[in-house]
Amino acid sequence: MIITTTSIAPGYEIVEHKGLVTGEVVAGVNAVKDFGAGLRNIFGGRSAGYEEEIIQARNTVLRKIEENAKNFGANAVVSLQLDVGVVDAQTGGFILVTAVGTAVTVNKKLRRE
Repeated sequence: MIITTTSIAPGYEIVEHKGLVTGEVVAGVNAVKDFGAGLRNIFGGRSAGYEEEIIQARNTVLRKIEENAKNFGANAVVSLQLDVGVVDAQTGGFILVTAVGTAVTVNKKLRRE
């Protein structure tokens, strides 16, 4: 499946727009990772625990987008937008990753010489 943030898929032509596809993931961060992130917030530095959670959530949301597009009979998603946020930041909360795009059918462009 082709998934792109652009409105076109280079080398392909869009032959049919199938509809809007979305994916959402709310991922909890365990207390150990949250504590480590809190210390890094005070002293500075990167939070590997949060980074790993975001990467996993992003991969999951992209799988959901692909699955939803396949349910439409699409073979590509264009104009994908990803967003990452935190729900209930006061208590450490959850990481929220959302994605939205347009499911389409594409065909490989024929080269003309």
